Amino acid sequence: MTTAEKLYYTQVNTRVGPLTIAATEHGLCALHFGESDTVIEAMKPWVQKHDIAASMEQDFKKLQSVTEQLHEYFAGERKTFDIALDLYGTPFQRSAWQALKQIPYGETRSYKQIAEVIGSPKAVRAIGSANNKNPVSIIVPCHRVIGSNGKMVGYGSGIDKKEHLLKMEGVL
Repeated sequence: MTTAEKLYYTQVNTRVGPLTIAATEHGLCALHFGESDTVIEAMKPWVQKHDIAASMEQDFKKLQSVTEQLHEYFAGERKTFDIALDLYGTPFQRSAWQALKQIPYGETRSYKQIAEVIGSPKAVRAIGSANNKNPVSIIVPCHRVIGSNGKMVGYGSGIDKKEHLLKMEGVL
């Protein structure tokens, strides 16, 4: 992929706290829990590693449709997202993220089930690692993946946020 000229970002305040979202001209490439100043600083090595953009610029208007869809989701009015994505990861990670996008609102899958969906039934730990590297949580719903025993495990932003999202979706 060619380097985008700019990476646009903004902060969205939600009931689970602030989210920082970032996008290139091609689509959303990051959604992380936390305030934009902190998140953008932490993202700089990732942006550089993947040669994503030459510069970063705060711009609410460029991300307004994403912001609106997130507000609708948190209000219980949206169950799917219609957002162009510009994801950076290995082919394995991308296939795992694609499988996550297929988990319907209000449902969960185990790490093992996701591994089976992508044709790598023994790659359960690798699925966990791919989930951890998911750059657009909520949009690519890694919070919907739970342990085979039904327990809440492995959410980089905290199990409390995972539980909140699943309660909001009516799973818990």
